[in-house]
Amino acid sequence: MPDSKPASAAPPSPPRQNRGWLGNRTWASCWAVVAAFGAYACMYGLRKPFTAATYEAEGMAAGLGTGFKAWLVTAQVLGYTLSKIVGIKVIAEMPPARRALSLLALVGIAEGALLLFAVTPIPWNSAWLFLNGLALGMVFGLVLGFLEGRRLTEALIAGLCASFILADGVAKSVGAYLLKTGVTELWMPAVAGGLFLLPLGGFVWMLRAIPPPSAEDVEARSERMPMTRRERRALFRRFAPGLVAIALTYLLVTILRSIRADFAPELWRTLGLTGQPGIFARSEFWVALGVTASNGLLVLIRDNRRAFFLSLGISAGGLGMVAVALLGLDRGVCGPFAFMVLLGLGMYLPYVAVHTTIFERLLAMTRQQGNLGFLMYVADATGYLGYVALMLGRQLWPGIWPESGNLMAFFKLTAWLVAGASLIALAFAAIWFFRHPATRPDPGPASQGPVSLAPDSAV
Repeated sequence: MPDSKPASAAPPSPPRQNRGWLGNRTWASCWAVVAAFGAYACMYGLRKPFTAATYEAEGMAAGLGTGFKAWLVTAQVLGYTLSKIVGIKVIAEMPPARRALSLLALVGIAEGALLLFAVTPIPWNSAWLFLNGLALGMVFGLVLGFLEGRRLTEALIAGLCASFILADGVAKSVGAYLLKTGVTELWMPAVAGGLFLLPLGGFVWMLRAIPPPSAEDVEARSERMPMTRRERRALFRRFAPGLVAIALTYLLVTILRSIRADFAPELWRTLGLTGQPGIFARSEFWVALGVTASNGLLVLIRDNRRAFFLSLGISAGGLGMVAVALLGLDRGVCGPFAFMVLLGLGMYLPYVAVHTTIFERLLAMTRQQGNLGFLMYVADATGYLGYVALMLGRQLWPGIWPESGNLMAFFKLTAWLVAGASLIALAFAAIWFFRHPATRPDPGPASQGPVSLAPDSAV
């Protein structure tokens, strides 16, 4: 069977219509942004505060030296990575009615793991951070499921992505503040997580109230449905070369983003800015503002094909911004704060574009049967596997890194490699998708039904 869209297909069944004031698209969109932003930001309160500590004293007491924190980061990322791999199936198959309850259960497990982390002897307590990451890794996919497949999806997911940019800094600031008040490094993660539990429950309630996509949303973006294993395989095989190139870009950017996030206190110290708990939140505020505006405004482009390729261009521009930040720091024309903001902005532009636009518009322009969660978790699993490999390599073979004692030198080298290799991968993806029959302009009506991905149509 040729690899192209069918001439005709059964139109999707219209979703049920929501009544009440949330039936108004403007109010519903504002509600959805607040709910998604708040829920995921609160999740960060259970995931990231521990990175505000150095754990040097605890590491030395356990005979592990200053590398104890790196082992803690690795343990959590290992759990997070495994969760992303499992989530390829779980999130893709998750019925909408079970999302909210599943989210609350995972958050409860994560906070319980932080409590056990505080009372378990070092270094065995690192296992509880593994469980914490395992529980929290599927939260994003659950929240994402409430937002995809709508005419305003880019704007909604841009708000969601702003949460993990801004909340990363806020969570560290909360952790640093608790340490200053006398909370120990071992108890600080659990205390910080407890502060976010009640508001998180309120935001999950808000997520449950978001109305489903309207008939107009389905017409513009295609219907999103749970996927079977055979459908997941068929979709990936259909676009494998382009998806692999995008996943490679995402992997590289995830590595850079994770180093910047998990070792932010050490990077700021190297740059000469220490003793300022609020600096994490201030820097990430400007990054979140720029990235949210750049990616969220793509919602104004109704043509799915044009928006898809423009998002690839924005991603390439962000990687160029990373190079500008590195050159500016080396030549003394870019101060420490400006460097971290500019580099964060350039790094997050492609990272967030994958979340907000690239996969969303790919499904919309090709009318593929499926959901955004599946593609995102393929990319996330790939990205975090790369970061785990980096962290394990850095711990087990520190001698392979140039100037292994200088984190900033390692970070800058990584940034240069990520920017160069990612630009090559993005160029390949753009060319491949541009030539693919399924992504060519469709002269037919926008309301045609989704393409079935039975195995015989995946050749």
